[in-house]
Amino acid sequence: MIKENGLSLLLYKDARVDQRILDETFGAFGWKRSHQSIEGNLYCTVEIYDEIKKEWVAKQDVGAASYSEKEKGQASDSFKRACFNWGIGRELYTAPFIWIQGDLADIQKKGDKLYCNDRFKVASIGYNDSREIVSLVVVNTKGDCVYAMQGAAASGTGKKKAARKKAPEAVLTDSQMSDLQAELDRTGVAMETVQERYKIGKPETMSEAVYKRVMEALGKTKSVKAA
Repeated sequence: MIKENGLSLLLYKDARVDQRILDETFGAFGWKRSHQSIEGNLYCTVEIYDEIKKEWVAKQDVGAASYSEKEKGQASDSFKRACFNWGIGRELYTAPFIWIQGDLADIQKKGDKLYCNDRFKVASIGYNDSREIVSLVVVNTKGDCVYAMQGAAASGTGKKKAARKKAPEAVLTDSQMSDLQAELDRTGVAMETVQERYKIGKPETMSEAVYKRVMEALGKTKSVKAA
């Protein structure tokens, strides 16, 4: 998602990541995959050989079509989803809200459309004992750091505990809106960006659950001054 003042990134894995992890964990002959079409949808089954029970254990999921090479896209997506069922990539859902400031990216405008020719990759990533992402560095193609995750694990845990005591669907208070705006000002993230990312209508009507996720993500985002 690209704005004039910056852009947001989403962490993802490709099928090669899953293949490598399966090979490293179970060996080249310790796992297998198969595909089948059910009611027009392509499913993938990933099986792991259980040395103790001496049998294959299977987990399956369905893929979504891509905009190009429909069949190939479905095969790859169903494989990645099946691997997710085996636990590969679940930590990606704990990723922070990754916002790249406009002066750190080559954002251009063509007509009414904004685009960016830069490419980004993860330079380093760290996890805690619960496999939650606690450190992250993203660089561009030149190797320049454009995002570094703040170490806010302790405060994030505290926010989680406090949020659980409140009604999950309550309308936000003036104090909460003030705290949210303060975080947006600190990080330089636009309110519109948050609304698009989390599918929010009016910010003040977001649920407590969504508010918690937004504040935790912003809490892990580097401040404008620090950037």
